[in-house]
Amino acid sequence: MLRFFFSRVLVLVPTFIGVSIVAFAFIRLLPGDPITLIAGERGVSAERYAELQAEFGYDRSIVVQYLDYLFGLVTGDFGTSITTKRPVLQEFFTLFPATLELAFCAMVIAIVLGIPAGVFAAVKRGSWFDQTVMGAALVGYSMPIFWWGLLLIIFFSGVLQWTPVSGRISLLYFFPQVTGFMLIDSLLSGQDGAFTSALSHLILPSVVLATIPLAVIARQTRSAMLEVLGEDYVRTSRAKGLAPRRVIGIHALRNALIPVVTTIGLQVGVLMAGAILTETIFSWPGIGKWMVDSVFRRDYPVVQGGLLLIAMIIMFVNLVVDLLYGVINPRVRTR
Repeated sequence: MLRFFFSRVLVLVPTFIGVSIVAFAFIRLLPGDPITLIAGERGVSAERYAELQAEFGYDRSIVVQYLDYLFGLVTGDFGTSITTKRPVLQEFFTLFPATLELAFCAMVIAIVLGIPAGVFAAVKRGSWFDQTVMGAALVGYSMPIFWWGLLLIIFFSGVLQWTPVSGRISLLYFFPQVTGFMLIDSLLSGQDGAFTSALSHLILPSVVLATIPLAVIARQTRSAMLEVLGEDYVRTSRAKGLAPRRVIGIHALRNALIPVVTTIGLQVGVLMAGAILTETIFSWPGIGKWMVDSVFRRDYPVVQGGLLLIAMIIMFVNLVVDLLYGVINPRVRTR
């Protein structure tokens, strides 16, 4: 198992370097620069502009800038925000709990609803239930997040007035954030109605963010289950008179989980990308909105550091998924 683990870890090294190059180059491909935006409409003289270029290190060649940035990453320095003058790493982990709470709730919704829906659709192949689930999955996968989010806001927040429009909690509540997770902190605060307010603010963004992963997981689960249900060992289990729940829940579902787990791992990237739009629509104070604001400000350290940190999270999740392969199916460890 250790050999399997280290072989997967070694693959992450070139991936990390490649992502760092992309993150470094991405923001510099956009027109404009942070110095021009800092100067504003009045601008600065050519001499002052050159001084600021030298101060921020942008007067050096791109290769030298990247090598300095890479050396900083090795030492744990992700840079300092040009706008706020705070370390990028500090800002990231201050805002990350909000995004993690949103992404976690969205993934729970996607898994809890997606896997059972896919299993029952496969078992009842060709039935009205199967057609309904697959049709809904296709619609959910095809629906743009920003349009879907606005529709839910108009209907549930505007027409029915069941949920808040934006934010993480009502302005009526104020308490210290111990963990950064609003659901937990609202419970710890002991204030009446705080948890209910935090939960009501979380429902719509979670549903919007979960829509695409839910559709993908349901379709992948159905496809994997249909393939497994046609195997000889499943037919043998049924011939032995085993209960249908045991055949489907243990023999079939366990062997169908590997592609499903792969899909779940890949959806982490989808959640991070979807969080950018979702957080912008719902004014959710997470890293997605932070990244969008930083792109407009051309805050080079924040954008490149944020992209790299998000990529590291996705790489870590994929590593965990690879390790789960070895738990679900030990034969994978020998490959």
